[in-house]
Amino acid sequence: MQQRDNLFIHGKWVAPHGTGRIDVIHAANETVMGRIPEGTQRDAEDAILAARAAFDGWAATPAAQRAALLVRVAEGLKERSEELAQLIAGEVGMPIKLARAIQVGGPIHNWLQAAKLLESLHFEDEVGNSLVIREPVGVVAAITPWNYPLHQITLKVCAALAAGCTVVLKPSEVAPLNAFVLAEVIEDAGLPAGVFNLVTGYGPVVGEVLASHPEVDMVSFTGSTGAGKRVSELAARTVKRVALELGGKSASIILDDADLPSAVKGTISACFLNSGQTCSAHTRMLVPRDRYDEIRAIVKQVVAGYTPGDPMEPSTRLGPLISATQRERVRAYIRRGVEEGAELISGGADAPAGLDKGFYVRPTVLGNVDPKATVAQEEIFGPVLSILCYDNEDDAVRIANDSLYGLGGGVWSGDDARALRLARRIRTGQVDINGGPFNMAAPFGGYKQSGNGREGGRYGLEEFLEYKALQLRKPAAP
Repeated sequence: MQQRDNLFIHGKWVAPHGTGRIDVIHAANETVMGRIPEGTQRDAEDAILAARAAFDGWAATPAAQRAALLVRVAEGLKERSEELAQLIAGEVGMPIKLARAIQVGGPIHNWLQAAKLLESLHFEDEVGNSLVIREPVGVVAAITPWNYPLHQITLKVCAALAAGCTVVLKPSEVAPLNAFVLAEVIEDAGLPAGVFNLVTGYGPVVGEVLASHPEVDMVSFTGSTGAGKRVSELAARTVKRVALELGGKSASIILDDADLPSAVKGTISACFLNSGQTCSAHTRMLVPRDRYDEIRAIVKQVVAGYTPGDPMEPSTRLGPLISATQRERVRAYIRRGVEEGAELISGGADAPAGLDKGFYVRPTVLGNVDPKATVAQEEIFGPVLSILCYDNEDDAVRIANDSLYGLGGGVWSGDDARALRLARRIRTGQVDINGGPFNMAAPFGGYKQSGNGREGGRYGLEEFLEYKALQLRKPAAP
């Protein structure tokens, strides 16, 4: 078990002001795998003041020097990559092979990418008689979720640091151990004291201080839409900048000319990744009404290959959910879907056979789901796919856009041009065309109640910059 007793504030590991501790539970066996401090309001305030004190010096540090330090962080994470993969597989439940590639490999890539961007990013432009400069927004509060913990931390922290901001990080208390490793790596990399600070604890205490404190210039939050609304309310009191990456209910539209086996396999993969604990998961499969029976048969065959199992086993494709609370929430949604008239094609709310410990849910597909049904409208955050039928392309677009959310999605067609035309009509931040792979240099973020702002690549870095115009006096005519 990992015992973490201190917080990282102003370049030092310091004891918290309170005595509370939070247990971190292993997703696969329900044992206590770690214990962290339950931070207090005073701890959050100390971290904010440390970040404020460090801001001027870090903002004035040449971009090349900041980039070199980011590279050192990436190198430190790479040295501890297996340790991190094991930690996150335990905390979250993602199978170890995927955890190595996605939960750890992705963050290492993004730290290096942020450093590389500083080589080409222009911080000054001349516009008429104005010198337009871009400066760091200031002290950033980063509040991050549990489903891709180090990845979501990285998208905020490396971009903010690259821009010249200082950071206070509050990771999810459910999957926080990886954040302590990152803090150690940052300490070893030699970043100045106060540039990065780590405070663990609960959202209603630490998170609310970070969102409301007048010395915080920006809040970057990833989590539920409900929590995002609360962050926005608190931040509005001091008119600070807010970036939100929230929930999703993404639609994968399979057109009548698509390669059906590939489309079904790709959609299920995009739904079940990380046991469905992905905000952009393709949880609604939209299919032509007259092809439903054919697609249902393919679905049953594909889902049979997803057997829940120990995430530490290399052959496992589907691990547990993160907590007992999440497990019961997902099972309740499955029961609700059947009660509201959906056909149970695969899975169900019963516990998977032979798995007495761990937060496991059977991979489930609900068919002939009404577009207005609860399971078609609300984010479930588990391995649950809803199949909805449409009559024509316009109907498919209408159903896809009939959502509070707009984060991800997909279109499958034998004609790329047709798929692109339809994708342009979907109100969402990203659309995969025929299974196009995730691009970490592209902007990631949502429309509607999926949030505002973008993460990833230069788009994510620019979220942490302010514009300033210096109006220059024109030289007198000779």
